[in-house]
Amino acid sequence: MSDGTLFEAPDPAAQERMVEAILFASATPLTVAELQARLPHGCDAAAALGRLTARYAGRGVEVRKLGEAWAIRTAPDLSHLMTREIVETRKLSRAAIETLAIIAYHQPATRAEIEEIRGVAVSKGVVEQLMELDWIRLGRRRDTPGRPVTFVVTRAFMDHFGLASPRDLPGLKELRAAGLLDGTPPTDAEKGAADLFETAAEE
Repeated sequence: MSDGTLFEAPDPAAQERMVEAILFASATPLTVAELQARLPHGCDAAAALGRLTARYAGRGVEVRKLGEAWAIRTAPDLSHLMTREIVETRKLSRAAIETLAIIAYHQPATRAEIEEIRGVAVSKGVVEQLMELDWIRLGRRRDTPGRPVTFVVTRAFMDHFGLASPRDLPGLKELRAAGLLDGTPPTDAEKGAADLFETAAEE
């Protein structure tokens, strides 16, 4: 007969340590559900995450929410201490910037909707580039005639820019600072993309 301790959950401190270890070792941010699935029976991932977030507040590394997922990241005010080596810089074309802006602020967006906003056709290469960067992915099919596929931004995209939500999408200056655009004056199309970012952020 069981003594009732076989499935007893670890104490709160142990659960917090487990969540800390999982987040530290994970290459990608994890949702509460993903954390819960990795913990022993009876654990409360959300409660452990809350305690861990409070414990890391104000330290050199923090537990940050990125979209619907969580990760351990360097405190923003200490980012200047980090050294980053880039082997190859991938610059986005103005078409890619505009397409990315439209998807981020109008997601889920179909190809036809993107083309209607941009006023020109979306080339296959632009979509492939953004998907190769893992910044956009296929969303659910729209429940309209033809059931067109939609596009949405990815968790990797939000993680790359440290975004809690797609509504915090960086503007043109941030994209240039990230090395994704050259230093030449913005074209009318690039200004239009920046306007999309700013207008949507104000809505």
